[in-house]
Amino acid sequence: MRRTVYEADHELFRESVKEFVERTLVPLDEDIRNERMLRREVWLEAGRQGFLGMQVAEEYGGQGAGDFRFNAVIGEELARVAAAYNSIVAIHVDICAPYLLELATEEAKKSWLPRFCTGELITAIGMTEPSGGSDLAALKTTAVRDGDSWVINGSKTFITNGGHADLIIVAAKTDPAKGAKGITLFGVEADMPGFHRGTKLDKVGQPEADTSELFFENVRVPSSHVIGEVDRGFIHMMERLPQERISCAVANVAHARGVLEETIAYVKERKAFGRPIGAFQHNKFLVAELITKLDVAQAFVDQCLAAHVTGDLSTADASKAKWWSSDVQNQIIDGCVQLFGGYGYMREYRVARAWMDARVTRIWAGSNEIMKEIIGRDAGL
Repeated sequence: MRRTVYEADHELFRESVKEFVERTLVPLDEDIRNERMLRREVWLEAGRQGFLGMQVAEEYGGQGAGDFRFNAVIGEELARVAAAYNSIVAIHVDICAPYLLELATEEAKKSWLPRFCTGELITAIGMTEPSGGSDLAALKTTAVRDGDSWVINGSKTFITNGGHADLIIVAAKTDPAKGAKGITLFGVEADMPGFHRGTKLDKVGQPEADTSELFFENVRVPSSHVIGEVDRGFIHMMERLPQERISCAVANVAHARGVLEETIAYVKERKAFGRPIGAFQHNKFLVAELITKLDVAQAFVDQCLAAHVTGDLSTADASKAKWWSSDVQNQIIDGCVQLFGGYGYMREYRVARAWMDARVTRIWAGSNEIMKEIIGRDAGL
């Protein structure tokens, strides 16, 4: 089905992103998986291409595009190669950027954003804690005011880019008695005394992404590093989660599409009993089902993307896009593994790696169960 969400400028931009991916990422693919992080040289090249600052105003060194569809194009092209590449970059450009652009102090913006755009300053966001999961209101990390600064203590886990980020947006309790109404966001720089990182976490999938635990022991942060209003951090996070979830949905569908296209090519060539396996009715019907599921998911995600660009994407619709696209993504890639047969279970084949990579999308950015809770509440239940 022909997509209408993008215009000519977006498709022209897509060619630049594809060229970057083929030239910069694909040759390093195996090395990045082994090293379990995206090399700084890749970040710097992405910065030189202008990909990291599409939403950042020109006065801070960005492109000032003002159109999230350019971010979506980047996400699609990265996810088609490997889901983790989108995860790594989207944390920076889709998730962290709005906090810095819209909520950071002017002093902080001038310090952070130019380097954010060049790839010299890599960001991560520290929400999830060992005992909290999707329950952001149950944070145990604290920040106590001390003169003109704050002292942070606590820990975070499952933090993408955590092992090499230069700046981490940290959610901490500043008024524990208020629960969710007592959370504040802080910008913690990696060289601040008392901040240290745990070892990279050994995940089932997405090995390219550096995912780590973070620890804060009496980390002193100046008041200029408060992001947004004191005690309104939970509200700030809730307001920006729809963009995170549409970003995930865009990548989920693009990841599934890349694997399905590769699988269709495979079943046309692979032969059994003297003919291509795609010619067998069961396999043909399975491919037909997978194509249809993908196109239906794509149509809804594109509508949500268009709504986000105009400021009309609701929290409930973003939640629908996130859970539905991740479920469909997993169904499609599981079907692709079946079509590859035994080879589909071998790590050397992209389809096997994609199968492992996709499973986490039903958990992160708020589990699918949380998404359904949000949708149910929106229905008045």
